[in-house]
Amino acid sequence: NHYPKKHSLYLGNIMGNGPQVLAIDQGTTSSRAIVFDLDGSMVSTAQQELDQIYPQPGWVEHDPESIWNTTLAVCRQVISQVGNTIAAIGITNQRETVLLWDKASGRPIHNAIVWQDRRTADHCEALRAAGHEADVSARTGLLLDPYFSATKLAWLLSHVPGARTRAERGELAAGTIDTFLLWRLTGGAVHATDATNASRTALFNIHSQMWDDTLLERFNIPAVILPEVRDSVSDFGQTISEHFGRSIPIFGIAGDQQAALIGQSCFSPGMLKSTYGTGAFAMLNTGTTPVTSTTRLLTTIGYRLNGIPTYALEGSLFIAGAALQWLRDELGVIESAAASETLAAALPSNEGVYFVPAFTGLGAPHWDPHARGAVFGITRGTGAESSCNPRRWRYGGECVVLAVSRGHHRGTHRAPRCDRNHRTRSSWPSGAWSRPRRFDRRTRSTLATPKRLHTSHERKRSVPLVSKLAPGSLSDSSLRSVTERVSP
Repeated sequence: NHYPKKHSLYLGNIMGNGPQVLAIDQGTTSSRAIVFDLDGSMVSTAQQELDQIYPQPGWVEHDPESIWNTTLAVCRQVISQVGNTIAAIGITNQRETVLLWDKASGRPIHNAIVWQDRRTADHCEALRAAGHEADVSARTGLLLDPYFSATKLAWLLSHVPGARTRAERGELAAGTIDTFLLWRLTGGAVHATDATNASRTALFNIHSQMWDDTLLERFNIPAVILPEVRDSVSDFGQTISEHFGRSIPIFGIAGDQQAALIGQSCFSPGMLKSTYGTGAFAMLNTGTTPVTSTTRLLTTIGYRLNGIPTYALEGSLFIAGAALQWLRDELGVIESAAASETLAAALPSNEGVYFVPAFTGLGAPHWDPHARGAVFGITRGTGAESSCNPRRWRYGGECVVLAVSRGHHRGTHRAPRCDRNHRTRSSWPSGAWSRPRRFDRRTRSTLATPKRLHTSHERKRSVPLVSKLAPGSLSDSSLRSVTERVSP
């Protein structure tokens, strides 16, 4: 009953008489599938971790076949548990990560370049020096940063032998992860994406709602390789029967952060969500009017229904839950992510130790791709529990130590996030499954499965993070203050 029926995302419209929906969540560190029933209850879930590839410092790649195999495996696992009950599929995915594949065989020609990858920092700086950033921002709402797909795709075309020639001949297809999964699920019948994912490429004009010819020329990307852009709720085709024993329609796609915006029921201008996964992202619904940031936040598409885009402002922090993965896998100070809570609770204060998570540079508002992680304030008495204490974490917002933190990257070692407390009107705790509103889970089942990666110790001490701002408070300063947090 909380769901705004005017939106066509209403599950009854999408699912018809079908009893259950399969949500695919292909993320940076794992692939996950969840089956929900019509009441929004989780019926079955499966998850497999995804290996990270670090060819050079600052470079991050994924094996596309591993992405596909883990996604297919978790989908088959949950379907085997629930039987022949799936009425529809929704896909949410890590955004900006991009790849190229052969249209005839469906085989990728190179690893996917992940959103965290910094290899195109020099390309972005050259374009900025040439005075192109203002125009790129005006068309896309984004900045010139290696975070976005355009320079990654340009790198693939320029560095993979024969790629540009084959692309210009129309032999290759390009896309973000949703597009690749859709291609594989439909047996190559559908080459498409949705407006939220397209809006993260720096090639899509968020005003005209089309691939931008000027940007394609500037980044030297042939238009023939790009997918068709559809609404977030649309007919994306059907899976071929060999995958799941029968064909299943795919009716929804959204990038992971936009899917979380939907999952947290932020359908009115001024409503904001902040969710924690690999990174941490605050997104504010601004309605049908794109709001231009004065403090280097991103203007993006929150979702598009019936051809009408709803816009959003976004603050992006690249490392959150990934820091716990680093503590476990690279540093070896914890055996599991859950162990961090026990260690964190063991210390009463931060004792001057601060951990800056710039593994892959810094996001909003600094957008510094060269910054790297660092730990400050270590003494002889500093132990493993210090690294796991949320009170010792300063997050990427406006932390003054960022300027000196260079030299370490995710593939070796170091770094999560910072700032100021601010309370807003009608606010409530966020993070994956917290808001006690039944339809939050219901809507999430269509497009989104946000992650709970912050510990309960951290959540108790944090400012409420999903907020409905007071009328007239839709401003950069409001969003910035909401996204900023620092422990006492």
